[in-house]
Amino acid sequence: MKAYALFLQLRVRKLGRQLGFSIPVNVFGPGLSIAHAGTIVVNGRCKIGANCRIHVCINIGGGLSKKATPPVIGNDCYIGPGAKIYGDITIGNNVAIGANAVVNKSCGDNLTLGGFPPKLFQIKGL
Repeated sequence: MKAYALFLQLRVRKLGRQLGFSIPVNVFGPGLSIAHAGTIVVNGRCKIGANCRIHVCINIGGGLSKKATPPVIGNDCYIGPGAKIYGDITIGNNVAIGANAVVNKSCGDNLTLGGFPPKLFQIKGL
């Protein structure tokens, strides 16, 4: 069984290099959708909920020190192309992060974030 697990880890790593992904195992919940192949870097200690959609050129990581706590992202989130999410933050459920947004502060549920510094927009109807 260990040999098979090792085989799968090596296969995921090889496929990640070919597609430009650096996404460790068990970071995302079920239902992850990756819109395009390209540079995607995610810290191995992040916790990201179910049914998230991510685009190309995103970076989700901790801080500068090795002991920095990485972000926690809720369910049903959308992360647009070029978004950067870092630091000891928590992002709620049903949050849309726009293209090229830099998010380094926590936010609640049912929001849209865009720009730098990110501006909060309430999602209507929720």
